[in-house]
Amino acid sequence: MTSKKLGIWMDHEHAFLTEFTIAPMKTEMVSNEFTHRAREKTLKHGENLMHHKEQHQLSEYYKRLGEAIKGYAEVLLFGPTDAKLELFNTLKSDHRFSSILIQVKQADKMTENQNHAFVQKHFSRH
Repeated sequence: MTSKKLGIWMDHEHAFLTEFTIAPMKTEMVSNEFTHRAREKTLKHGENLMHHKEQHQLSEYYKRLGEAIKGYAEVLLFGPTDAKLELFNTLKSDHRFSSILIQVKQADKMTENQNHAFVQKHFSRH
């Protein structure tokens, strides 16, 4: 039996989850509910409130990604921003993820096909 592997391209707004499979890979999107428009709207009520709401939404976003990761043996977090490192540090501090091999790589914005090729190339090396 092969272990389940997942690649996640992410930034602070969206995460694209791609399971490494022999069959054609599919990508599922998870979004942070705190969009640029929500930021502007909340900012009108004060910077402190905006920052609090943004942190809460980011925490919820990472929590949803953590739930998606639970069933995998290996996970690759990649993307252009620090979001992947923030998620990695959140997961690393949670014992429920200690048995999952999580790796982090820098990557630019990608099309879905580029994303699939990146995940394929990474996990094919193992």
